[in-house]
Amino acid sequence: MTNNKQTLTFLLLLMVFIPFCVTAQTKSNYDPTQVFDPYFFTHNGNEFRSANGAPGPKYWQNAASYVINATLVEKDTSIKGTVDINYTNNSSDTLNYLWLQMDQNLFRADSRGSAATPVTGDRYDVGKYTNGYNVGAVSVTYMGKTYKIEPLISDTRMQLRLPFVVKPHGDKVSVKIDYSFFIPEHGADRMGRLNTKNGVIYQLAQWYPRMCVYDDVEGWNTLPYMGEGEFYCEYGDYDYFITLPADMIVAGSGDLQNPQQVLTAAQVKRLATAAKSDSTVSIIGAKEVGTQGSRPQQSGMLTWHFKMHNTRDVSWAASRSFIWDAARIKLPSGKSEGLAMAVYPAESIGKNKYNRAAQYLKHSIEFYSKNYFEYPWHSAYVVAGVALGMEYPGIVFCSYKIKDDDLWHDITHEMGHNWFPMIVGSNERRFMWMDEGLNTFINGYASSYFNNGEYKDTSKAAVNLTLSLVKEKEALMIAPEVSNSGGLYYYKTTLALNILRNEVLGPQRFDYAFNYYIKRWAYKHPQPDDFFRTMNDAAGDNLNWFWKQWFFTTWTLDQAVTGVKYINDDPSAGALVTIENLGQMALPVNIKITEQNGNVQLIKLPVEIWQRGAIWTFKSKSTSKISSVIIDPDKLYPDTDRSNNVYNMP
Repeated sequence: MTNNKQTLTFLLLLMVFIPFCVTAQTKSNYDPTQVFDPYFFTHNGNEFRSANGAPGPKYWQNAASYVINATLVEKDTSIKGTVDINYTNNSSDTLNYLWLQMDQNLFRADSRGSAATPVTGDRYDVGKYTNGYNVGAVSVTYMGKTYKIEPLISDTRMQLRLPFVVKPHGDKVSVKIDYSFFIPEHGADRMGRLNTKNGVIYQLAQWYPRMCVYDDVEGWNTLPYMGEGEFYCEYGDYDYFITLPADMIVAGSGDLQNPQQVLTAAQVKRLATAAKSDSTVSIIGAKEVGTQGSRPQQSGMLTWHFKMHNTRDVSWAASRSFIWDAARIKLPSGKSEGLAMAVYPAESIGKNKYNRAAQYLKHSIEFYSKNYFEYPWHSAYVVAGVALGMEYPGIVFCSYKIKDDDLWHDITHEMGHNWFPMIVGSNERRFMWMDEGLNTFINGYASSYFNNGEYKDTSKAAVNLTLSLVKEKEALMIAPEVSNSGGLYYYKTTLALNILRNEVLGPQRFDYAFNYYIKRWAYKHPQPDDFFRTMNDAAGDNLNWFWKQWFFTTWTLDQAVTGVKYINDDPSAGALVTIENLGQMALPVNIKITEQNGNVQLIKLPVEIWQRGAIWTFKSKSTSKISSVIIDPDKLYPDTDRSNNVYNMP
């Protein structure tokens, strides 16, 4: 036994010199204490949101149900309407005022969104201005008494200051607003008007004043609508009436309540046939558009009546130009099969164009229902029009120009949004990746499934995305308007989740946890921590190192093979292989070792090897000389320097 004093002196010297030796041998800037951060979560669970990612025992959310009566006035291209909102305060707070979203005010010349648009324009550029909302009479009814309210409108928000308080734990108040607005031609690529040879297509969204969300995280969520950041809405029931010229067809969220009044007997019969058919059934054919027999009346006005339950929004479209197709949706439970429908103009007819749209919609809904969460409503529409691609509950807007794989991907993406965020009701205004990213992730699996992979993505996603990741200056957690690379909300999130599923957790654990998150937060308002905590808890892993680097940073990955040495200089005794982590991001390691005798080893090392530092050496059980060592041989990771991924032996 050595002297204790000598031993202590030796250990202290060793602790001093080892770090400097390691630093001298590597060019890495990797810091494991930053990756494996023990203080990743900034707050503990509470009674509203549990530490395991579940809604807490006292979780609450407010509710808003709507009755809307609106008229499409073609003479001045406007919507005139009245909205009645029944609002329930389930919070533990007393409310002295209410906030509503006034999204049409984005299209005013003096809006914040207009002022913050680059001079070069962008996808959400307003282009031509309107006057936004024209608000008429506003009243609130509480405890049987009605009060007139003078609203305070600030950009895309409206405050109603109450002469009473709305008490916590279930108190109710009703709001009534008369309003109108001119329909913008290009509504920030989310709505608008399209001229076709058989008539204008109106895509109507953000078409009524909506309640802002009041939640346990922010209180009133009153971020302005700037164009790119989307929506955050309360759940409730909708009962809405659309009055317009009788020769128009309306496609709307929810269930049509009066088909006998607004459709012909032949169309009602065809819809019944479609409800039993997996093949597409024509409800209005191309040759029937505009004919006298295609409408129950040719002049005057008709009112279309729709209802939709437990939803956060509704939208609709109308036109004289619509060709209308339908096919049944077969849901896993078989309890409430509905219709997948497509409406489109003659300009959208053609090979692999909108003639396939109803089938694209049908198969998307069936796939997401089977693999994630059953579609909760009865019907869905895809509408061809001016918007490139936009989603609403039970209805999606896609560009009338697109075809082939672009049309498939647009429809399955927009319909996938009915799961994120229409069912899992995240805050799109703040966290774009929670809807765009999670949705794009499930879209990839839908594309691989459809028609035996007809539109499967065969590109190397990680390789293609690497350059964008290197240039990236913003993390995924920042607001959508701040980002100069909005596509990364879609594709960086997708790549992250695919790596987590296939390389870190494995499909069995990932799929269970991911589906549990959907089930747990359906019709609720999850925050990012709720997703991270649920995945950790249900998958049984502390994944905080993963969440931090992919969602909160712009770190990049550079794994390298830096050395191979035979044990005792004998190739038959195996080899010591040294690898390094040169970037700040850390991931598990996949290695392919090829020997001269033809043997191939595939080795997978866990991410925990990088807890010890930037350099790791492991033993290869090779039995002959090694020809090459390749790190990430299948190019699954966004490695920024692949020149050091291959180590060829002399």
